[in-house]
Amino acid sequence: MTLLARRGGLLREPMFRTYWSAHVVSLVGEQISYLALPLLAVLTVGAGPAEMGYLTAAALLPNLLFSLAAGAWVDRRPAKRHIMIGADLVRAGLLLVVPVLAFAGLLQLWHLYVIAFLTGTLTLLFEVANNSLFASVVPRADYIGANSLLNGARAMSYVAGPSAGGLLVQTITAPFALIADAVSYLGSAILLLRIRPDESAAVSTSSSPEESGVLSGLRYIARSAVLRSLLLGVTVLNLFNYVFHALFILYVTTALGLSAGQLGVLIGVASVGGLLGAVITGPLTRRFGVGPVAIAGFVVFPLPLVLVPLAAGGEPTIMAMVFAAEFLSSIGVMMLDITVGSLQTAATPLTRLSLVSGAKRTVNYGVRPLGALLGGFLGETIGIHPTIWIASVGAVTGTLFVLFSPIRRLRELPDQPD
Repeated sequence: MTLLARRGGLLREPMFRTYWSAHVVSLVGEQISYLALPLLAVLTVGAGPAEMGYLTAAALLPNLLFSLAAGAWVDRRPAKRHIMIGADLVRAGLLLVVPVLAFAGLLQLWHLYVIAFLTGTLTLLFEVANNSLFASVVPRADYIGANSLLNGARAMSYVAGPSAGGLLVQTITAPFALIADAVSYLGSAILLLRIRPDESAAVSTSSSPEESGVLSGLRYIARSAVLRSLLLGVTVLNLFNYVFHALFILYVTTALGLSAGQLGVLIGVASVGGLLGAVITGPLTRRFGVGPVAIAGFVVFPLPLVLVPLAAGGEPTIMAMVFAAEFLSSIGVMMLDITVGSLQTAATPLTRLSLVSGAKRTVNYGVRPLGALLGGFLGETIGIHPTIWIASVGAVTGTLFVLFSPIRRLRELPDQPD
């Protein structure tokens, strides 16, 4: 059966189609906020390099503080879907506070820090619960196909979200553009209410601290060669990637002179590369094996970003180089996320998915605010341009952890946890 037939088969399943649709709706809104929130900080509140680092860090810090406890707590809850619905509803309410404060003339930078931190905490709960819900909705044999569809939806959101975000910021201003994200969270919650997966097999019943304690997820990852090497590689990549992204919007709007509308359209169109990456990853894994394609993703994702600090000349040349960086990087991130996500799920017992996810986020996502803070610090001390160079080159070094691991020999997903 061809990949397209398998994908079509998944989307013909009502429960998976609704689950997938919830992701589509939510992700488009998130991408609007991805552009609108930092633009709000730069254009409305007057944030500089350090403040941009603080804002990025505020949204990511909950992953460092709460992921272990969240994973242990979610693993013992019988209905992960209800946790996700609650997170959607509260995130919608938090985002609606921003336009209210802006309309009243009371919006300050610290308000953005608090809202970013709270929405980041709820996103953590949503994503930790989603790892278990995914395994309850999707059969193991369809992990790569389902991840291709879900990441394809994410790629579509990269196309539509930033373009819409840039235009909304220019037409109705950044604070009111966030209303679109709030509406998307409400749509996600409504769609998740419509599915009824059997989640009983994903509930941990162990009372042993060794198997269900806060640190048990980290211990499991440390003992698994596949999970350990993936986590180390992705963590190094993300450290440098968030040094880069803490300053990216500031750099291209000030040093390179692109407007909010230009940046939004450019990122949106370049994100078609993500759709291409989602389409080709399945055939590539069948041709070369899931392990080699994962390793390729570790290179193809970060390496094209060196074109951003290289960008110079007239406006058309600068836009072409930034476009190429985003387009090629979008292909790589899909290759990486589809293969790594499938490997991590296949290498983890169903009853430990939330625990291991929480442990993984503590290290992998916890390093992201550190990268954002480091980016703000380096941007202030050595300059934004040298920092962008360091970040874009340093991210490639994460490849070393997977290149010399058992992953390079994996042709198929593991039949049982490692």
